[in-house]
Amino acid sequence: MADLPVLTALPVLTVCTSCRAGQTLAEGQTPPGRLLHDALAEALGAHPAPPLALRGVACMAACSRGCTAAIAAPGKWTYLLGGLGQDQVDDLLTYAAAYAAHASGALLPSRRPESLRGAVIARLPDLTEPPAKDTAA
Repeated sequence: MADLPVLTALPVLTVCTSCRAGQTLAEGQTPPGRLLHDALAEALGAHPAPPLALRGVACMAACSRGCTAAIAAPGKWTYLLGGLGQDQVDDLLTYAAAYAAHASGALLPSRRPESLRGAVIARLPDLTEPPAKDTAA
């Protein structure tokens, strides 16, 4: 019998590796999304206790919002972040650690690193739990 995948307790940060961040790229030029992903991978490789797992995906369909990423974990809100760059790698790792430590992952902007306070594009409910009754009018 094949081994089943083990779910990580760490949040997963999914980075859009094809994001061009609104730039026209020359033939063979690496997209900014790939550069962000690779910078995160390098930082995580050197981190003694990585606060997140990283994965890349081609096109998250948020092209007008610059480099995008989503952070998710079972039992928590998923956040779609935009306008990201390589200069925010340390802040993304800090945010991931705070997200992991919070019961629902819902961090007020004042609890996020300064550079990420306006980065949230959307949040999605935990999709591993049955939906709660909608209380909207």
